[in-house]
Order: sequence, then C-alpha cells, then structure tokens
Amino acid sequence: MILVLVKALSDVCAGTSGFLLDFSSRTSPGTDNGEALPESIPSAPGTLPHFIEEPDDAYIIKSNPIALRCKARPAMQIFFKCNGEWVHQNEHVSEESLDESSGLKVREVFINVTRQQVEDFHGPEDYWCQCVAWSHLGTSKSRKASVRIAYLRKNFEQDPQGREVPIEGMIVLHCRPPEGVPAAEVEWLKNEEPIDSEQDENIDTRADHNLIIRQARLSDSGNYTCMAANIVAKRRSLSATVVVYVNGGWSSWTEWSACNVRCGRGWQKRSRTCTNPAPLNGGAFCEGMSVQKITCTSLCPVDGSWEVWSEWSVCSPECEHLRIRECTAPPPRNGGKFCEGLSQESENCTDGLCILDKKPLHEIKPQSIENASDIALYSGLGAAVVAVAVLVIGVTLYRRSQSDYGVDVIDSSALTGGFQTFNFKTVRQGNSLLLNSAMQPDLTVSRTYSGPICLQDPLDKELMTESSLFNPLSDIKVKVQSSFMVSLGVSERAEYHGKNHSRTFPHGNNHSFSTMHPRNKTPYIQNLSSLPTRTELRTTGVFGHLGGRLVMPNTGVSLLIPHGAIPEENSWEIYMSINQGEPSVQSDGSEVLLSPEVTCGPPDMIVTTPFALTIPHCADVSSEHWNIHLKKRTQQGKWEEVMSVEDESTSCYCLLDPFACHVLLDSFGTYALTGEPITDCAVKQLKVAVFGCMSCNSLDYNLRVYCVDNTPCAFQEVVSDERHQGGQLLEEPKLLHFKGNTFSLQISVLDIPPFLWRIKPFTACQEVPFSRVWCSNRQPLHCAFSLERYTPTTTQLSCKICIRQLKGHEQILQVQTSILESERETITFFAQEDSTFPAQTGPKAFKIPYSIRQRICATFDTPNAKGKDWQMLAQKNSINRNLSYFATQSSPSAVILNLWEARHQHDGDLDSLACALEEIGRTHTKLSNISESQLDEADFNYSRQNGL
Repeated sequence: MILVLVKALSDVCAGTSGFLLDFSSRTSPGTDNGEALPESIPSAPGTLPHFIEEPDDAYIIKSNPIALRCKARPAMQIFFKCNGEWVHQNEHVSEESLDESSGLKVREVFINVTRQQVEDFHGPEDYWCQCVAWSHLGTSKSRKASVRIAYLRKNFEQDPQGREVPIEGMIVLHCRPPEGVPAAEVEWLKNEEPIDSEQDENIDTRADHNLIIRQARLSDSGNYTCMAANIVAKRRSLSATVVVYVNGGWSSWTEWSACNVRCGRGWQKRSRTCTNPAPLNGGAFCEGMSVQKITCTSLCPVDGSWEVWSEWSVCSPECEHLRIRECTAPPPRNGGKFCEGLSQESENCTDGLCILDKKPLHEIKPQSIENASDIALYSGLGAAVVAVAVLVIGVTLYRRSQSDYGVDVIDSSALTGGFQTFNFKTVRQGNSLLLNSAMQPDLTVSRTYSGPICLQDPLDKELMTESSLFNPLSDIKVKVQSSFMVSLGVSERAEYHGKNHSRTFPHGNNHSFSTMHPRNKTPYIQNLSSLPTRTELRTTGVFGHLGGRLVMPNTGVSLLIPHGAIPEENSWEIYMSINQGEPSVQSDGSEVLLSPEVTCGPPDMIVTTPFALTIPHCADVSSEHWNIHLKKRTQQGKWEEVMSVEDESTSCYCLLDPFACHVLLDSFGTYALTGEPITDCAVKQLKVAVFGCMSCNSLDYNLRVYCVDNTPCAFQEVVSDERHQGGQLLEEPKLLHFKGNTFSLQISVLDIPPFLWRIKPFTACQEVPFSRVWCSNRQPLHCAFSLERYTPTTTQLSCKICIRQLKGHEQILQVQTSILESERETITFFAQEDSTFPAQTGPKAFKIPYSIRQRICATFDTPNAKGKDWQMLAQKNSINRNLSYFATQSSPSAVILNLWEARHQHDGDLDSLACALEEIGRTHTKLSNISESQLDEADFNYSRQNGL
C-alpha cells in the first residue's frame, strides 16, 4: 500500500516538474517569448487560483475576430490553451490589479481568435479555448469555450403552405427555418404584421416553429409568412394564403303560400334561401331544394238554385192563392250566390170572377183608369210615327254619303283581318252598317282571304257567288245586288247562294292570289283550290363524335350536340323542325302556348351527354306571375309535362332567359313551353309591325298591322306571307307588353293628312277581344286599313298607328313612306341574320376550344379540399338553381360549359367566361395557364369561321 502511494506521488511530481519545465522553456527570460516567471506569489499558503471570469462561447460574424477573456485570483500566471496547444505569449494581453477586500492579486488575460484560425482547424470537435492559471500550490483550469463561425442559409427547409379551411376548423402552418449557427429563431407575420400569441389565446406558435390556430375565424384569413433570424441575418419564407370559407346554410322555410286557385286542385309553395349563412370565400352552396310545392284543394263556391214551385194554396178571401219555392237545389255553399228571383208569388184564383160589393171584380173600373189608358195609347202611337220618320231620313242621308264607294258594307278587318278591299261581317243588333267599337267583333265565324280582290263587272259579281270563295263561311248568307252592295247575315242554318265545292281552305292560312281575269272564271277557281299549305320549317345535318350545332335560321331555335355525345365511329343525321300548322298543344284552363312546337330527332337516337335545345318564348319572365312548364308530346300524340322551370329535377334542366329557354335533355322528341298565369300581371310580349302595299285600285293603299308573339319564328311567318303579298315593312317593329287582365286590344290610325288621304268611315279604330290576342299563337293576328288618295299625284303617306291595350301598354308606329316602290326606303325584316350554314360540325361550332375546355373540366371536376369547384363555376355563370342536376353528371363542368355555349350563341366574345375564370382563378392556381390572350384568339377564330 505504501509503495502505491509513493509511486502516485512521484508521478504527480514528475508531471508538475514537466509542466514547469515546459512552460519555463517557452517563457524563460532571455528568450523571445517574453517575461520570466515571478519569484514569489503574495498569496496565502495553500490557496489555488480561483476564476472570477471564464471564457464564453463565441461566434465569428463574417470576418470580425472575437475576444476571449479570463480573470482569476490569486494567480501567478494565466495562459490560454486552444485545441490542446498553448497560445503564444505575444498573443496574450494581460492586466493585473489588487483586490481591495482580500488584498490578493487579480490577473485578467484575453486573446483574439480570427476566422482564419477557426477555418484552418480540422478536428473532431469545434474550435475551443481554455484558460490555465497557476500558483505555487498548483494549477486551475477554466471551462472550455467553443468558437464557431456564424451563418444562416437562404432557403427554408419547409415553407408554410396555403390552406382553405372551414370556419371553426383548425389551421396548422408548418415552418422549418434554414440551417444556421446559431440556430435561427422563428417569428410569424400576418399581412406583414407580427403575431403575438400571448395576446391571442387562439394562436399557438411554440410547437416546433409551427403556427397553430385552434378555431379558424373569418378574421384569420390572410397571408402568413414565417420569419427566421439569428445574429447573422434574417430570412423570409414564401407567403401562405389562408382562406377561411363559410359553407352556405339554408334559412328557415317561409310560410306556405296561398293556394294558387280559388277553387279546385292547385298548388302551394314555400321557399328558403341560402343565407344562413350565405356562402363566403368560395364556400359550398347549399344542397337541396330551394322551393317546395304541395298540392292543395280549395272548396269551390256553389251557387244556390231554386226548388220547383209548390202547389197553389187554397184560394183566400181576397181571391188570391200563393205558391212558394226554396233555394235548396242546391243551397248556396262556400260563399256561393243566393238564388235570384222571388221565393213567393201570388195570383187571382177566380179568373176575375171574385165578387166585391156584389159586382164582378173585372167590371169595377174607375174613370181615372180609363182616361190614363187612353193617354198612354195616343202617346205611344205618336212616338212610333216620329221614330219611323227619323229612321227613314237617317238611312237616306247615309246611303247618299256612301255613294262614292258603291258598297254598303265597307272595309273593316277587325274580323281576323282580310287583305281585300271589302270584308264579310256578321249582322248585329240595330244598324248593321255601323261598326260599334263597344261591340267586340266575333272572330270565330268570319273568315277573310288575302290578296287584292277587285270586282270589275257583272261577271265578276257572278263569280263571287259561284266560286268556292264563300265555302268556309259557315252559317252565312250572301246576297249580291246590282248596286254592288254586299250584305251578310247570320242564319240559323247553313245556307249559301252559289255552288258548293268539295275543297276548302284550312283556317288560319293566308295566301296570295294571281290577278283575276274578268272573262275566265275557271282558272281563278283552280288557283284558289290549289294553294299550298305550310305545316313546318325543317333543317337537317349529319353529326359525329365531334358534335356540332344545328340552327334554324331567323327562328331563334337551335340544337347543340356536345363533343363526345355520339360514340366514336358513329354518325347520325339529326333533324329539327318547327310546326307552323295548327298547334297540337291542348290548353288546360288558363294555360297558353308560349313557344313554337319544336321537334328534334331521330327519336331512337341515344346520347351519352345531354344536348342543349334552345326554344324562344314570348313570356315576360317572372316567377311571381307565371308558372311555366316544359311539355313533351308522346307517341300517342298527347302532351305530358316534363317539368316546371321552377322545380328541382335530375332528368333535365331548364334555364329561362328573357327571350329564350335553354333545355338540357337526353332524349329527342317534340317539345314546347306553356305558361299558366298566376296573377293578372302576367305579361305576354307581342311584336307589333305595320306593312303596306298598293291595292288593285290605283288610288287605294292598304295598311296591315300585325300583333304576333314575340318569337322570331312567329314574325318570320308574317314576313314570308308579306313577301308573297308584295308588302313592305313601313316601320321598325316594336314590343308591346300585353297583360292577362282580360282587357281587349285597340288598333287605330291617327293623324291622316287631310285633303290628301281619307279612310273609309267607321274603320279608323278596330278592337280585338282579349281571348283572340291572348291565344294569338294559333295564327298571326292582324287588322287591315284601307286608305284612299284624292289624286294620283299624292305619293307620300304620313300617319300614326296606335296599338294599345285598355288599361295597359301602348305603342305608336310612325309611318312615313312613299307609296312608289322606286322611292321607298327599305327596312330590314331581321336586325341580325343567323348563320347561313344551318349545320356546323366539329370544333368550329364551339366558341371554347377543346384544349381549354379540357383544362377547365380537369380543374373543376377534380376533388379538392372543398370538392364543390364546379358549383363555383356554375354560380359565376349565373346558374344558381337546380344544381343537383349537374351533380348527377359524370363531368358537371362539361355540362355547364355546354349550357354556356347554347346561351351565348350570338354573343360577340368570351368576356363573360373570361371574367368568371379570372374571379375563380384567384383561389385556384391551376387556371393561371389559361391566359386571356388564348380566349381572345379562340373568340377571333370562332367569329371568323361563323361570319360574326
């Protein structure tokens, strides 16, 4: 044991002597290393050096050296040792002082470490330095201080990513700062303002540099940036956009509306809006129906009716007996009217033989009664004589005033508007020569025929009675007198003067006739019986997998076959037609036809994507006043309702614009729009126009005023007829709003130049019943006016045509024209002609190029965080109803774009789609590759190919 301790002490002594020998060799006097070791240390015996200040870890910033300091007491010497090697004495700076409290020496030493020294060191650990202080009793060592080069790299290891989160959802933004020495500290910025998590308990920034928002609020939307900094530099991450969106929520249902019919079976509806809350920041629209309808049944009022009279009662002393009846067959119910008339009546029961004061009752006549009877008799006879005299004088004066025309029945075309210079009218009560505006013309029994018909001699008059001209006039007697007076009267039976012919004309078709030869009546009769009847307009085209567009020129009717609707390597001849004959839609109650009947086929063709059918209509669209239905004709010829445009349906889709309805369908057939007016404020839009032409009499000029449904196809039929008649459009057509308030329509000619023109008496104003105008889709409604010049030198005509509904809208057509064809200014029939190519196939038929369409569909059909991108596309294109239909499609975006194509067929550019994509693109970066220049180029190519 003693030997071990002796050996350990000898090793310590040897080490100490070695250290002193080594140190003395480097610092001995007389060498270049400097000063010699001190001879004595003024310290208490047995005290080792104690470090008052030890060197700290340091960082070299850029190329600036750092200083390491060390202070100890009592210390004979202090030197630095770096990386296991002593630092040269010349590199030390030493200061010595005296501690006043203890009287011990305090020595302080510091050295500088440069960037080059640290970079040149290659060891397993960082560059380090340590102080060594010693006294006579031994040495003391300080802690090791590491020296590192400070830096901060530029790129973040993980940038925060944008998020779209629902309100009250959790937001977590990850951030991994760039590598650096020392490690960077992270700070978060929102919209360039620092975030203080201590002031907002909803935000936590302590978890591994991440930003956590526990419950998202609308105010949390913004641009977030992660800021990293150390002693060298600061670095900013990429900004992350956080969008806090609100999904739409339904409001409460409104109360059920009143039943739409006062009596019988009807419907009630209630609605709700997507405003609780409303979609915000791209949130999803509400799912489900916004309108619900249920059937309702209202009890109909039953008017009372009388029972049969009772038996007469026993004769009373006053020589009267009574009988009564009761209002019980049936009694009035549910607000019905009570029976009209007396419930009791009495009469004499003795046939005047009742005895009063011993005389028969009929013999008792006071003298005053006899005198009164005589006065009444003579007064009546006098009044009758005066009335007959006045009537004779009036008729004589009237016939003299009409001698210039040669006929007693003059032109008034209020009766379905014939174009000839005379007309056939029914006999009215009173004077049959007067056209009383207060009495509405009966348009159901009068038929007139177009064409200037002139009767020039007695043979012509005979022809009028022998031809088939009057065959269609049921229950009318015709009498032709030598004075050329035509008078018509309605008989109780069908009775005609003239020959009956087997062929008659269909009701509602106007035809043009060739000039009638006075000496040859047979060719004229053949001309009347052989006129063609137009039943439909028709167009066809062959389409394949690329799809296309089929257009009926100048009718507003078109058919869009989408790309891919027809399988590859297949092609179909598709046709489309418009019924111009008698409509086959049977109106139910107050229902009216609002559009043409459009047929597309073939009916057995199957499409994989819904096609778009555009049908014009004449309703002033308002869900408050109209209930509009889409109907389809079955194979049995019956019409069935497909849907109401306000209903939710997954079988088809109706988009109602002010002048047309765009329908997405998957089967071909015959379709039409019908409307049921809900209130008296329901309005049909009528187009009013005036045409004019010379009659066969060189002094006469005919004006024909048309009121037709405001659909291009209805007006095209009028234009076609007028071209055959030689008619000229005299004024730009105007729009008349005709209300369903049961008031009639008045058409009048005003401001005719006096002394130049005159109009036949009682024809300046004509009135048409409400029902004839409201259901005018069955044939064009028009009234004819015949004007006569005083002299052949008058070639200019100026007047006004007033068309107005009683208690409704009014329009004025200003006529300013020359009756000479060479001087007449031509007014175009249609403001914009449709494409001269009815069938367009392939890419040129679509405004949106296929490549852009694919990118749009890929963007919106691909599920993302919300999964409702196609709904946003629909909303930006004003498609806000029945979105459940698009949800059933394999590519909702493609169907929405097909509907956009059909809706914007005549638009000049793609601005509406470009604006929609620009708004959506703010939150969908995938759209950024669809530039505005690409859409402009596509628009230019479409316009050039289609001549727009």
